[in-house]
Amino acid sequence: MMLQPLFLEEIGDGGVARITLTRPAVHNAINDNLIAELTTALKGLDSDERVRAVVLAAKGKSFCAGADLNWMRRIANQSEENNLADARKLAELMETLNQLSKPSIALVQGPAFGGGVGLVSCCDIAVAAETAQFCLSEVKLGLIPGVISPYVVAAMGERAARRYCITAEAFSAWEAHRLGLVHEVVPANLLESSCRRILDAILLGGPQAQADAKSLIFAVTGRPMGEELRNETVARIARRRQSAEGKEGMEAFLEKRKPAWVTD
Repeated sequence: MMLQPLFLEEIGDGGVARITLTRPAVHNAINDNLIAELTTALKGLDSDERVRAVVLAAKGKSFCAGADLNWMRRIANQSEENNLADARKLAELMETLNQLSKPSIALVQGPAFGGGVGLVSCCDIAVAAETAQFCLSEVKLGLIPGVISPYVVAAMGERAARRYCITAEAFSAWEAHRLGLVHEVVPANLLESSCRRILDAILLGGPQAQADAKSLIFAVTGRPMGEELRNETVARIARRRQSAEGKEGMEAFLEKRKPAWVTD
């Protein structure tokens, strides 16, 4: 009997890598095997110079139903040491996705619950079908969204997170858009074309500039204005202007040609 893969990974035209969760029968639930393999795959894509962007998608009716409860029940009955080690692996997955140097897009075609909301929150851009739903459902199981909470709060804000983490209410794609958890809501049949439009925009930018822009956002978020922050931003733009990519981009613009990283 052939085992069903946890996900499919492929690198397509323009260096766009796509990871598709492929266990629709269990609503693409997260377990320890998926955590380990997906972390490895993301690290590999991050270091692959061919890759310009990463799309995270899923097969079936659900994007991701969160944690596989059979896995959670099994680990709950183990030692505190084992529970801590297991939670650290999930934390590593979320941090790997969040810190990915390549632009990342979540394509949410269906419900995202618990850890599925975490995956969406860790991607740079999220596009949801109108029929998608979201839920931070952990308290209904007597649990909390511990590992994913920093990313969820960063994506949808503290006030909204307080409501939805406490009530575990499901909310619509349009509410997710209002809160900032997703950037666009589109009819299900336009999900792929919307993704393509965003990818086309991404592929026009300098790859290292995009990685540095993401790093810049992390560096300035939550910090007070002052001399230290000004000095850091000054140093960052000075380095980028002097970089080979920065010089190529400015020269290409002045010469009215495409920069070297645009392959079309």
